[in-house]
Amino acid sequence: MHQAAVDPRIRKLVEQVLMQSPVARTLGIRLDVLERDHVELLLPFSPGNITVGEMVHGGVIATLLDVAGAAASASAADADTMKGGATGNLSIQYLAPANGVTLRAVADVVKRGKRQVVCDVSAYAERPEEGVLVAKALMSWTIL
Repeated sequence: MHQAAVDPRIRKLVEQVLMQSPVARTLGIRLDVLERDHVELLLPFSPGNITVGEMVHGGVIATLLDVAGAAASASAADADTMKGGATGNLSIQYLAPANGVTLRAVADVVKRGKRQVVCDVSAYAERPEEGVLVAKALMSWTIL
């Protein structure tokens, strides 16, 4: 299904505020897909993001999911009225370890209101042969 283009002002906000935030830059989060109500981010494996061995830390995965949900929430917001946003709730289920792999976060808007957006966000371990579901989240984001 073809998605309508994201308002260039919203794209700029996502790229400059979310993707260039100190935490996103420190972790290495990159924007891959930005459509209205759909975002995909990549987090290349880094030894700085591990807990033990090659296992990516759960807090790093949570941050990736949060940034993806925020970007998806902002993606179809009204650029004339939105001043920013904030996560209201983030509920995560960790399903499999992410050992030494790039992660892909996929965020889709489930419900969009005037001030609150709810997103379904998944993190996958990207390997050439499979995309293992590592974590699943439901989040709400408040448009400021």
